[in-house]
Amino acid sequence: MIGKLKGILDSIGDDTIIIDVNGVGYEVHCSARTLGSLPSVGEPCSMAIDTHVRETEIKLFGFSNDMERDWFKLLQSVQGVGAKVALAIQSTLSAGDLVSAIALQDKAMVARAPGVGPKVAQRIVLELKNKVPAFSGEAAAEMELAHDIGDGVASNAVQDAVSALGNLGYSSQQAAGAVSSTLAQAGEDADSATLIRMGLKELAS
Repeated sequence: MIGKLKGILDSIGDDTIIIDVNGVGYEVHCSARTLGSLPSVGEPCSMAIDTHVRETEIKLFGFSNDMERDWFKLLQSVQGVGAKVALAIQSTLSAGDLVSAIALQDKAMVARAPGVGPKVAQRIVLELKNKVPAFSGEAAAEMELAHDIGDGVASNAVQDAVSALGNLGYSSQQAAGAVSSTLAQAGEDADSATLIRMGLKELAS
């Protein structure tokens, strides 16, 4: 199986690219988000690859990094989500958006992706809540906080701060991320006013 391709970006189509690896052109299917992160045609290109083998064809799906590929595989573990729908979701939502949507059980955010109806979105946030890929550093703290908020077990100060930042126009992911970073500085006992003030400073930086 092909797990990685490194070569020269030969061409970019609507949803595929050609990577020239030592004179062999590999057609790779990508999400719109991945396509937007590519270098210019003619420049070196490296992609994480997921290979799908069927009776009549072999398809390569390309990603900017291993984490995006892990999400692609994880999304397809949900009934009703195939490669096409998984790519549509990844075209619409970043990995951070997915973490937030699943942790907060925000099916409406997932349903923004083309081809994803309410029932599939509901299955995604329910079935993947305890299966999200392992994250490290700040992302892990942010994901844990989002889970706590979604489960209603976060402190009142934290929930009030996230709600207040949301009322100011920030997304749930941005608010949870800012409060998570703030907690690391201010401590678990910080009141909501402190979290809001420091959170706004974090978001403005």
